[in-house]
Order: sequence, then C-alpha cells, then structure tokens
Amino acid sequence: MRKQVLKSVFSTAPVVALASLGILAGLAASRTEAAEVPRANLVNRQELRVCADPADLPFSNQKGEGFENKIANIIADELKVPVKYTWFPKSMGFIRMTLAAKRCDLVIGWGQGDDIVLNTNAIYRSTSALIYKKGTGLDGVDTLADPRLKGKVIGVQQGSPGGNYVAHYGLMGNVHGYPMNVDRRYSNPAKDMIDDIRKGTVDAGVLWGPIAAYWASRGGEKLVVVPLLKEHGAGKIAFRITMGVRNGDDAWKRQLNDIIRKRRSDIDKVLLDYGVPLLVDDDTSMEMVTKPRPSESFTIPAGAKGAAATPAKTP
Repeated sequence: MRKQVLKSVFSTAPVVALASLGILAGLAASRTEAAEVPRANLVNRQELRVCADPADLPFSNQKGEGFENKIANIIADELKVPVKYTWFPKSMGFIRMTLAAKRCDLVIGWGQGDDIVLNTNAIYRSTSALIYKKGTGLDGVDTLADPRLKGKVIGVQQGSPGGNYVAHYGLMGNVHGYPMNVDRRYSNPAKDMIDDIRKGTVDAGVLWGPIAAYWASRGGEKLVVVPLLKEHGAGKIAFRITMGVRNGDDAWKRQLNDIIRKRRSDIDKVLLDYGVPLLVDDDTSMEMVTKPRPSESFTIPAGAKGAAATPAKTP
C-alpha cells in the first residue's frame, strides 16, 4: 500500500485584549454562532465532488476505469447527484491541493488513521501480495518465510509494509527497489515491477494487493498473485481503506457511513470484480471475503433530502 505521509499544520492567531466588556461579549457571541455553523455546509449537495488521481489504475483515472471511479458512481447514485472530479496526482500535496482547498469534498480511497483527513468507515480491508511467474520454481509459495525465496531477486516498493517483511525474513540481499510516491501520469513503478517479473529480470515481487491483482492480469502473461495471509512479526501488513472528508465535516461523514452500509454488497462486488484481495473487517483474522457481503437496509425519511439515512425498522 502506498503510505501517505502528509501532515497539515494549523495555527491560531493570538487573541487581542479588548477593553470594553460589551465588545468582548459581542465577540464571544459571534464566535459561538460561528462554531455552531455545521462544517458540512462546505459540502456541495448538488454534485458529488471527488478528489482523484487522473492516472492511478486500478484506483482511478480520467476515463473512469478504476474501481474508485465505480465506487464514486455508487455513492452518487445513492445521493441522486452527478459526479464531478478534481484531478491531481496522488502524491505529495494531494490533500492540500484538493480536499483542504475545498475544490472537492471526498477522497474515495485513503488509509485509516491518517489524521490529515476525517476517515469514514472502511470501504475495504486488504493486504500485500506476492507475485511470481508460474513454472519458475515458486509454485505453491504462500509466505515470504518460504526458503525457496532465498537468493531470489525480489521487487519491492520502497517504504512499503510488504518491504518490511522482505527485510524481516532476510531477503534484502537481492532486492530490486521501486519508488512509491511518483506522478503516475509519467511513471508507473508497479507496472514496471510486473513487466520485470514477466521478463525474468525479477523473480518475484511484493505489492499492495489491489495493485498486484490488477497489473498481474493485464499487459502480458498472467502472473500468480498470492495474498500474504501468514506473515507476522514485522508490523501490520493488512490495512483498512476508508473514504476521506475534511476534518470537521462530521455530518457528511455520517451520511457516507450510512451509504457504505446500505451499498456494502455493491461496493464489494466492484472490488471483487477487480480482483482486490478482500479481508474480513476484523484485525484478528486474515480470512478472505469471496462473495459480496449483505448490505444493511436503510431508508431516508420523507422530506429529509440530503440528510443522513436511518436504519429501516424490521418487524
């Protein structure tokens, strides 16, 4: 997974002492009123404004071919509004130039726990994967601890959780490194790794599962993709991916959470169609999801257009 390392820094101006008690009281009242204005008012309710990378398959591109494009369509369908994109490379400066600049209101895929955004509930949980060519002596390998990987040239994206496990098992001696944070309009390190495996200059690779599954089945001989479900001892390798909104847009977050629950089955179907290695939403388990999970039933009360949905009552 491409780990985002962006941080936002906010500062507050010093409070100026005021002599008049009346002015202080008025200032306090205006501040209270301002604090009560819901941040969700910043969200455009006439269209779904999505912040996205224009060339980052399998996630998104300007042709709408990524699974994040498809998930955006599901969200827009539920809201009954059109999708409008703000395009910017998903590398350094992405959030600052898009979501934080209020040019858009939603990032479809963002790692849980990064406080530069306000995270929704997870849209999926996945893991890194091992990729290799069938018939090259690695058939059946399902963990980086397998001794058959010793001495092999292994492709790794620099700074990735999968790379931590390559180091953990003493496989760094023949690593072929690939960059992570690049402008994918001009460079595609994941596809380069896949091409090198096909050519035989790299024996195996470790990539974030959704990326591995996509590129290993396109552009040439289909490669073997093995989700890494057995690794332990070198930190997390499975992560939840959420949608991201601006910090403070809590009402918008709650509405999106309701849509995620209501359209869970549709979202899962999109992800499975793209070969994403889906894991159950339980950090104690590496069990895989093989078919769309059932959605929850939600209704929106009459006259509450744009409000968060509420669970439908069942007998």
